[in-house]
Amino acid sequence: MRFAARVFRIAGIYGLLAVAPIYFSEGQIARLFPPAITHPEYYYGFAGVTLAWQVLFLLLSRDPVRHRPLMLPAVLEKATYGIAVICLFAQQRVAAFVLGTGIVDLILGVLFLIAYRKTGRTAWPLNGVK
Repeated sequence: MRFAARVFRIAGIYGLLAVAPIYFSEGQIARLFPPAITHPEYYYGFAGVTLAWQVLFLLLSRDPVRHRPLMLPAVLEKATYGIAVICLFAQQRVAAFVLGTGIVDLILGVLFLIAYRKTGRTAWPLNGVK
C-alpha cells in the first residue's frame, strides 16, 4: 500500500507541475511547434481534463485500497497518451520531446498496474495510508 501511495503521489505532483504551465503557454507552443493552435477549445479542454486526472492521482495516493477501482482507468489514461505519442512519433508527426512525455506516461502506467496488483493483496478496509 505504501508503494501505491508513493507512486500516485509522485505522479500527481509531477503532473501538476507539468500541466499547470500549459494554461500560460499557448503562444509559446505556437511559436515553438507551428502551426498556431487553431482550436483553443481542444487545447484548453486537454489541459483541464489532464489537470483533473492529476488531482485524482493525489486523491488515490491518500487511500489506495479504498480507491483501488480507479487505478484501472488511471492506467488507461496513461496508456492512451503514451501509445498515441509513439504512433505519432513513428509517423514523424511529433518531436522527440513529445515522445519523451509519452514514455514517461507509459512508465507511470506500468507503475499504476503494479500498484493495482499490490493493493489487491491488502486487507479491506484499512484506515489511512501507513
